[in-house]
Amino acid sequence: MVPAAGRPARTVVIGFGAAVVLGTALLSLPAASAEGRDTDLVQALFSATSAVCITGLAVVDTEQHWSLFGEMVILGLIQTGGLGIMTLASLLGLLVSRRLGLRMELTAQSETKSLGLGEVRKVITGVIKLSLLFELAITAVLATRLALAYGYSPTEALYSGGFHAVSAWNNAGLSLYNDSMTRFAEDPWICLTVIVAVVAGGLGFPVWFELGRRISGRQRRWSLHTKITLAVTGLLLIAGFTAITAGEWDNRDTLGGMGWPGKLLAGAFAAVMPRSGGLNSVDIGEMNTATLLVQDVLMFIGGGSSGTAGGIKVTTFAVLAFVIVAEIRGEPSVHAMGRRLSAVVQRQALTIVLLSVALVMLTTLTLLLLTPFTLDEVLFESISAVATVGLSTGITPDLPPVAHVLMSVLMFIGRLGPVTLAAALALRDRPRKYELPEERPIVG
Repeated sequence: MVPAAGRPARTVVIGFGAAVVLGTALLSLPAASAEGRDTDLVQALFSATSAVCITGLAVVDTEQHWSLFGEMVILGLIQTGGLGIMTLASLLGLLVSRRLGLRMELTAQSETKSLGLGEVRKVITGVIKLSLLFELAITAVLATRLALAYGYSPTEALYSGGFHAVSAWNNAGLSLYNDSMTRFAEDPWICLTVIVAVVAGGLGFPVWFELGRRISGRQRRWSLHTKITLAVTGLLLIAGFTAITAGEWDNRDTLGGMGWPGKLLAGAFAAVMPRSGGLNSVDIGEMNTATLLVQDVLMFIGGGSSGTAGGIKVTTFAVLAFVIVAEIRGEPSVHAMGRRLSAVVQRQALTIVLLSVALVMLTTLTLLLLTPFTLDEVLFESISAVATVGLSTGITPDLPPVAHVLMSVLMFIGRLGPVTLAAALALRDRPRKYELPEERPIVG
C-alpha cells in the first residue's frame, strides 16, 4: 500500500536522494574514469545528480572523461531516474485523483485513501513495458543507421544506439559525443528518431495509458488531462519551431550554413529539445539572444505531467492561461474544454509557477554574483537546471565548484519539486473552521 497524505512525497525524495548518493559513490571510483582522468567529489555529485534527475548538464566530457564502467553507471542512473519519475509521478497522480474523487463522489469504494496493490502493480508494469518498448524500437533505428551510414561496428552501433535511445526517451540530454547531436544535424534518420523519442517520453504515462485504452476501444472520451497535454504540446512545438527557425535562419553559426531541408530539420530539433530533451544539433552558445529567450520560455514550461520531461508542465501552464481568459471575459468560474476547473487546481498551478519563478530568479542572481558570465548565459543555465532540461550555452564546465554544488541541488529540486509539491498540496486536507470577513484590495 502507498502511504497517505504527506508521506508519499517524502518517500520519493528519500529514494531519489539515495540514488544520487549511490551514483556519486560509484562515479568517484577510479574505475569509473578513463585512463589518465581523475574525478573529484563535486564532479561525481554533479554527474550523478544530472543522470538521476534526467537533466543532461555535464561538467566533464562524457565521451573522453568516463570509462566504459562510468558510462554504464550513468546509463543505469538515467534509466533508474526515468522509470522512477514516471512510476512515482503516476502513482502520486492516481493517489491524488482517488483522494479528490472521495470528496466528489462519497461512494463506499472511494473511502480508501490509499492505492490497492493491483493498481500499483498495473502502473509499475505499464511504465516498464512502455519504456522498454520505445527504447528497443529507438535503439534498433539508431543502431541500424549508425552501422549502415557511419561505419560503426555492430557492437559500437548497438551500444551507442542504446545509450542515446535511453537518454532520448528519458529526456536525459546526455550524449556519448562531445558535440551532442551536432554531427548528425542534417541526418533525418537520427534527428527525427530522437525527436519522436523525446516527445513521446515527455507526454507522460497517463496520456499513453489513455491512448492505449482509446485504441483498444475500452475508452471513448478523452480526459481533460490528455486533451490539454496533447493540444498545448502541439501548439508549443509549432510556435517554438517557427520562432527558432526564423530567428536562426541566417545565423551562419547555427542554421545559416545549411540548405533549407537541413535548416528545417535542425529548427525542429531545436524546438523539441527545450521541452526537456537536452540534446542539441547546433551550438546553443552561438544562438541569437532572441532565440535564447524563446528557449528559456519553452524550457520553463517543459512537457507533460507524470513523464520524463521537466519544467512546470504544460498542464500547469494551460491552467493559468484558462484562468487569464476567464478573468478577461469577466466569468465567475474557469472552464476548459467542456469542464470546470476547481479553485484548488488553480491555486496549485499558481503556487508551482510562482515558486519556480522565484527559484530561477534566486539562482540567476547567485550565479551572476559567483561568475563573470552574462545575464543571457546565466539565465539560460539556471532555467535549464531548474527545469531539468540539460541544454547549455557552454558555461557549465567553467562554473566554480560552489556553483556546481548549487546546480546539483537545483536539478534535484527542479526534478522532484513540482511532482512532490503538487502531490503534497493536493493530499493536504486542512479545512478552515471559520471564514474571516471578505475585503478586496486594489489589484493592478
